[in-house]
Amino acid sequence: MSSAELIVTRFAPSPTGYLHIGGARTALFNWAYAKGKQGKMLLRIEDTDLERSNPAAVDAILDGLAWLGLNWDGEAVSQHARQQRHAAVAHELLNSGKAYYCYCSPEELTAMREKAQVEKRPVRYDGTWRDRDPNLAPTGVKPVIRFKSPQEGETVINDHAQGRVIIPNKDLDDLIVLRSDGNPTYNLSVVVDDHDMGITDIIRGVDHLTNAARQTQVYLAMGWRVPNMTHVPLIHGPDGAKLSKRHGALGVEAYRAMGYLPAALRNYLARLGWSHGDEEIFSTQQLVEWFSLDGINNSPARFDFAKLENLNGHYIRHTSDDDLLNEFIRFLPFVAGGTELVGRIDAVMRSKLLKAMPGLKERAKTLVELKAAVAYLFSHRPLTLDEKAKALLDDEGKAALASVHAVLAGSNDWTAQALETAVKAHAEGTGIKLGKFAQPLRAALTGTATSPGIFDVLEVLGRDEALGRVADQMSQL
Repeated sequence: MSSAELIVTRFAPSPTGYLHIGGARTALFNWAYAKGKQGKMLLRIEDTDLERSNPAAVDAILDGLAWLGLNWDGEAVSQHARQQRHAAVAHELLNSGKAYYCYCSPEELTAMREKAQVEKRPVRYDGTWRDRDPNLAPTGVKPVIRFKSPQEGETVINDHAQGRVIIPNKDLDDLIVLRSDGNPTYNLSVVVDDHDMGITDIIRGVDHLTNAARQTQVYLAMGWRVPNMTHVPLIHGPDGAKLSKRHGALGVEAYRAMGYLPAALRNYLARLGWSHGDEEIFSTQQLVEWFSLDGINNSPARFDFAKLENLNGHYIRHTSDDDLLNEFIRFLPFVAGGTELVGRIDAVMRSKLLKAMPGLKERAKTLVELKAAVAYLFSHRPLTLDEKAKALLDDEGKAALASVHAVLAGSNDWTAQALETAVKAHAEGTGIKLGKFAQPLRAALTGTATSPGIFDVLEVLGRDEALGRVADQMSQL
């Protein structure tokens, strides 16, 4: 490859469901490599299987990529829309003698498969029609077109992650490139699309390694250059087993609903199978600058929710209050009751949320926890107390609430620091521990037994709202 050649990668998901976490990592690697080389990442929707493909899945993939901040260049390409081009290449192979018509019936293929199983051989097409005279073709049978795979020698893949992979050609049978109904098959379509789209580098999961050998043969048969290939190890669970839903094999939209920040998820996914020295936490810009194919590991990565949550907490703490609030607002529609809350965030509420953010983000590891922590701001008076809050307002709690209400009402400086000083002085003066006042106050202000720092809550709520909530509970005692 010329040093001046434009690097072009691609992300090519099948629209049969959500954008799963492994696909998101593949997209991230392609995106980071292309951006770091001032190249392009293209998006191709591999929708040739119309029975399994659906528009909702395409939308989920596009939405997931957009949320992750992985933008692609140009319009997304539909593989199905290019079927005529794929079929034309199949006929080019046929006309050049590098493919042939196969008239085997389903019954013959079944018998071939059963014989191989009995003889304990790999199940492969035996080449029945490879060199047979087409004049012997049965009448009324629509043939498939099979690629004439080399029978001797080896197919070599010089892979950036897996090293030099050698596959004996005898282990690869003559794959179908065009079905009897005229529809092209996956391995042909991928080669034609990657060639026509000018893909220079293919970065995908190691489960495509066998496909890579077949595709390499088609490239060579067409006289096309084989793209550089990097097959990334799969993601396993923390126990080393294949990633499942209990481990984290979920769609990207699930991680959004669980309250993870896109930047944190990008950072975490980048470290699943790639490394830059001992760096664990890095910005997206650093990822783009540092990313190299040589940094991709050749052993499976292990997904760990605890590590992801801790990393997300770091990002929450180090995101500016204003940016974090914007992320929080974008997150709300994806959780129960969140859309209603978005409608209530006017200028006043936004100001309160911003004021609360410094204290909140020191404790929250996810936006879900952040939502729970700010719930008191959205509560309507009079508050409905949960059972633990009710228990705090027993006879002793009632007396403490009335006592501290008088202290708060007499305060002229409504800041967390001034209010804390006043209440502490009151506690010392009465010989009662501060917690005996703070806990009933927390129950009255938030309706719960847990909340951010109670003096922060007082300041964020504001004088009138805070005193009103305390008065509401006093009137019911």
